[in-house]
Amino acid sequence: MHQLEVNYKQVDVFTAKPFKGNPVAVIMDATGLSTSQMQDIANWTNLSETTFVLPSQNSEADYRVRIFTPKSELPFAGHPTIGTAWALLEAGVIIPRQGCIIQECEAGLVRLTVSMNSEGKTSIAFELPDPRITVLTTKQTDIIESIIGCELNRSLSPALIDVGARWIVAKLSDASSVLNVTPDYSQLRQHDLAMDVTGICLYGVYSQQNNIMIEVRSFAPACGVNEDPVCGSGNGSVAAFIRHHSPNQLLPLDVSAFQGQALGRDGKISLIIDHDKIKVGGCAVTCIDGKILI
Repeated sequence: MHQLEVNYKQVDVFTAKPFKGNPVAVIMDATGLSTSQMQDIANWTNLSETTFVLPSQNSEADYRVRIFTPKSELPFAGHPTIGTAWALLEAGVIIPRQGCIIQECEAGLVRLTVSMNSEGKTSIAFELPDPRITVLTTKQTDIIESIIGCELNRSLSPALIDVGARWIVAKLSDASSVLNVTPDYSQLRQHDLAMDVTGICLYGVYSQQNNIMIEVRSFAPACGVNEDPVCGSGNGSVAAFIRHHSPNQLLPLDVSAFQGQALGRDGKISLIIDHDKIKVGGCAVTCIDGKILI
């Protein structure tokens, strides 16, 4: 039987240390693959997301990408966006134009910037798609509290943040409360399917000084991922939530988000929150570079 060989990378995102971030599988040229083949591959990799690179259909874009969880396709996702850009840059497939890259995906065009961070590492940041925000009702909040087994900070009403991925975001009393959460994944899956949401993102604050530091956890059992180790769209949604609840906050605001500690990871995300845009950034490192047989 004839098999197609396609270049394949597995990239660890939101870390400069291999095996400490969130891996994404990148199929470097998915031309000719059907949607069902893409879904089968994503189910096989068993990562939170697998991306498939295609020629752009919009003349402004450098490439097009389709993003799959093990169970479904997403219009947009954060760490796959950065991981795909990293893989294509590393392979020399794309070259930044004045430090910028344009990705095309189902959610539209996403602008990324490539820069060097304070440690001399390459950092890639994407501009979060414009969030659509729906505040939850008291009853909806009560249900979430019962599922996660922890009180939410109701002074900041939990909300559904739709950035292509649809995250319910809520703040807990502090960072340690976030680390101690143990959701009922079965109930959470049913809840998320019923509400047609990607999952739930919880955050708590370590420090409220000039550079705010937060701990984040993202739960998405309805997508086949009980807990996403380090989630770009989830952190971006948290940033949108912070901006929504702090309209008089002096902007731009720099937030350092940490995620993955509960899973033995060491993810670091830079969030820059401004009036008209939110940027989500971090490092990446390739852990697997080879071919996949299709």
